[in-house]
Amino acid sequence: MEVYEAVRTVLAVREFRGDPLPEVVVRKIARAARLTASSQNGQPWHFVVVDDRETLRQLGELARTGHYVGQAPLAVAVAYETGSRFGVSDASRAIQDMILVAWAEGVGTNWVGFGGLEAIKPVLGLPDNLELLAIVPFGYPAHPRKGTHKQRKPIGEVVSHNRYGQPFA
Repeated sequence: MEVYEAVRTVLAVREFRGDPLPEVVVRKIARAARLTASSQNGQPWHFVVVDDRETLRQLGELARTGHYVGQAPLAVAVAYETGSRFGVSDASRAIQDMILVAWAEGVGTNWVGFGGLEAIKPVLGLPDNLELLAIVPFGYPAHPRKGTHKQRKPIGEVVSHNRYGQPFA
């Protein structure tokens, strides 16, 4: 799938089929995270790939906004170094790259968290110098996604040309 096509069509998926992801797809997702651009090449991140059913169940129970993590066949916990000035930005970029790579492989996901995940750190054995930013569950969508319509504001409302308020055509 072409990159723009992935951006244009990607949708949030919160219900997954139970079948596992092929190892080649899991590795592609993990490699996408590692290969993401990083400010000053600091790479202030760490990714925990989780496919253990019991651990996924625990993550789903502990993630307030993502109970569906427990039904996913795979999740990636995304953490960043607490002392890093660019940790949140770099880790967020890695999440988006994983989402797009997964979508191009027919795998759905949805970002869970952005804080409020402190109870999950001990489950994953994350050290104190890492802050858990998000859990990203992955799986084949339980329901086929029909169409690609996204409800977005008109481009003229969110994009200006050269200066704020100047129409972008």
